[in-house]
Amino acid sequence: MSTPKPLPRTLDAWLQQLGKLPLPIEQEQHARLRRTLGDSRRTWREIAEAIELSPSFALQVLREANQSGSSLSDPADSLETALSRLGLSRCEALLNQAPALPENDIPLALRQILLISQHASQQARGLFGARLARLWNELHGCSLLFLAPLWPLLCAHPQLFEAWEQRILLKGERPARVEQELLGVPLIHLCIKLAERWRLPEWIVQGYRLLERDRRLLVKALHIARDNEHPLHQQQVLDADIPLRRWLTQPSNCVLLANGLAVSAHHAWDTPHSLRWQRLTGLYLQLPLSELQQEVHQHAVSSARLIHDAALWHPAQALLWPRDAHRLKPAPTPAAIPKRDHLAAWREHCARLLADPSSFANVPQLTACARDALQACGLKRVLLLLADRQHSRLQAQQQAGLGPDAATLTLDAAHSQVLRRLLSEPGQLRLSPANVAQFSALLPGNLKALFPSEHLLLRSLANNGRVVMLLVADQGGQPLNELSLQAFAKTVQCIERALASFSRRAR
Repeated sequence: MSTPKPLPRTLDAWLQQLGKLPLPIEQEQHARLRRTLGDSRRTWREIAEAIELSPSFALQVLREANQSGSSLSDPADSLETALSRLGLSRCEALLNQAPALPENDIPLALRQILLISQHASQQARGLFGARLARLWNELHGCSLLFLAPLWPLLCAHPQLFEAWEQRILLKGERPARVEQELLGVPLIHLCIKLAERWRLPEWIVQGYRLLERDRRLLVKALHIARDNEHPLHQQQVLDADIPLRRWLTQPSNCVLLANGLAVSAHHAWDTPHSLRWQRLTGLYLQLPLSELQQEVHQHAVSSARLIHDAALWHPAQALLWPRDAHRLKPAPTPAAIPKRDHLAAWREHCARLLADPSSFANVPQLTACARDALQACGLKRVLLLLADRQHSRLQAQQQAGLGPDAATLTLDAAHSQVLRRLLSEPGQLRLSPANVAQFSALLPGNLKALFPSEHLLLRSLANNGRVVMLLVADQGGQPLNELSLQAFAKTVQCIERALASFSRRAR
């Protein structure tokens, strides 16, 4: 179990956090890879095909081959080349370094983005494999790894996937604005820098550069692609624009097209975004839209047959639904934003928490003020628990919005992996529908009985480097809105300051 890490806000900080982040491998996959690498009868091609079934390890192998080799040599553009550069012994060492985790311990968001990458690889194989037979290895490997810069991002911060689904796919917010709010940097720029840092194949880097710097070419091609019903006119326009025609027919564009199809289909097949990628692919292949869609749907079904994970969404499932049916639904209306009088009360409580020297005569006074501040910032149910010196037990100190049993609640940390982790160091776990199945079984039953919710915050607070308190709060089972999350974070800072000033006074 890993608690969510704070989000960096600069490009350098993101590269530092994500550049060497190890990606987990599911335990059974890990064992299969070990057997494959230890089988001397396997050819390089057979070993590469086995590794491709574990995309996170495929990235590790390619990344290691390109970073450990000479900076003057061309980056390995396929797994076979990477394997021959590293050798089996080095690959086995890399496998031993990769975390082997049960499937349920791997963030759901990471597993979902890996599925999208595998779907993109299947689309590339089906749509462009025959046309680019001589470049098969490059096409397949680059299509699989194109989204690789997103894998460590969602491994470290899986909550970002839900934000992308809700805010960009469903609500239609501008990606640039959402990325600036969540990441502090444009996502495409981060992907380019990670791809360059890892020396990923040039086809991948070219795709990201196109999305960031050469959008004029892409826009011109999209305008032509809209006229899908008149292929002769399309060809005449392309013939009149030689640079555009030359760019459009580059083999590396197949990687971008396959991933555009897979990512856009994650929402729905008939959205404007998905149709744009379909028309552009039809222009590249010189196919009518109806024929192209039939092929794309067939390849999606083939992809779904290869991936068996009931917890993940595959766009092929939507092909069985009515045309206007969409999987993503608007989130339930969040709890009301705190009113002005609540905001004034929150500021008053925070001012008291921030007072130095501390105005509190004892711990119950401090925790009561902390409870009231949390309620004033919009959280309806609040529980504050104090940790004993051995970090083996948590005892309820304050509660609001809960039943009478909450006042006497005692939690044994030995029986909960989540509690042990939160008590070992300050951290935060935010439960949501995307990860509640992963973490719910790791929470004490009596705590879940008090908070029957899929939207829950657990935050441990430290004083002088030692965890002393656990906060548990929610908005009465409703989704947590951004304003309340920001207010919660500021309130926690105030409580930590209060703990520090109180401990200095108590000495």
